[in-house]
Amino acid sequence: MSEIIGLIGGSGLGDVFEKQLEKVRKVKVNTPFGWPSDKIMIGTFAGKKVAFLNRHGVGHKFNPSVVPFAANIYALKKIGVTSLIATAAVGSLALKIKPKDLVIVDQVIDKTFKRKSTFFDGIAAVHCEMAEPYCGRLRKIISNVAGSVKATVHKKAAYVCMEGPQFSTVAESLMHRKWGGELIGMTAMPEAKLAREAQMCFVLVAMVSDYDSWRKQEKKAPAPELLKEIIGNLNEATANTIRLIEAVLRSKQVFCDETCPCRKSLELAVWTPKKYISPKYAQILKVLRS
Repeated sequence: MSEIIGLIGGSGLGDVFEKQLEKVRKVKVNTPFGWPSDKIMIGTFAGKKVAFLNRHGVGHKFNPSVVPFAANIYALKKIGVTSLIATAAVGSLALKIKPKDLVIVDQVIDKTFKRKSTFFDGIAAVHCEMAEPYCGRLRKIISNVAGSVKATVHKKAAYVCMEGPQFSTVAESLMHRKWGGELIGMTAMPEAKLAREAQMCFVLVAMVSDYDSWRKQEKKAPAPELLKEIIGNLNEATANTIRLIEAVLRSKQVFCDETCPCRKSLELAVWTPKKYISPKYAQILKVLRS
C-alpha cells in the first residue's frame, strides 16, 4: 500500500481540498472510540496520496471540548496514516507573531481537562515520552520549504491549549504570556498526545488570526468589523497554509521514516505486562503499533 499523508484541519481547509484533490473518495471509518468528526476524504494532492479529516465536522458542529479526538486519530491510523500534518487557528500571545503569520509549533502547555487524552484507559498503564510533542523530523521538513511561501513562517513557538469554548480573559491572557506561551488555542491537545500513542509522526502548523485579549486595540472598532478582519486574516493564513502543504508534499522528502522515535513511542511506554492485558484489546494495540 502506498504511503498516505494525513491532514487535519477546519472547514475552510476542507472546502479547498474537496475542490483540489484528485480521485476523491470519502470513507466512513468506525473505531472502538466512536465515530470520527466526519468521513475521511482520500485523494491525490501535489502528487501524494492524502487523507483529510475535518476536525470540527460538517458545519463546524463540534466545539473543541467535544471533538472526538481519539476516534479521529485512531481512524486515520486504521487506514494507514503514519505521518500527519495538522493545522489550527490560533491567537498570538507575542508581538512578533502577527495576524496572518504561520507557525510550526514545537511546544505545548496543556490546560485541557474535559477530553479523553489516551487510548489506554481500562487497557493498560501507558506512559509515552512527550518532552518534544511534535516530530522534529517533520518540523524540519516543513521549515526547509517555508521560504517558498509568501508568508512569514515562524519555525517554533509554545502553544497554550485552553479548554474553552469561551476565549481568555485579559488576566488569563497576561498569565499565559508570563508562562512563556506565544500562541493560544483550543485544539492542540489531546491531538498531539494521541498521535504519539498511535506512533505517528505528527506536526502542527498554526494559523494566526489575531492577537489574544492581552493586547488592547489601538482604535476601537465595531464588533462586526473586528470579526470581519479576523476572518480575513484567517482566510489569508489558510491560503498560505495550503501553499505550504503543497510545497512540503512536492519536496520529495521521506515522510514516514521507520527509524524516527515517533514510530517507536510505545516500545518502552507500556508498563503493564502483556499477561495482564486482555486479549479483547489485541486489535486496538495492533492498529496503534502498526
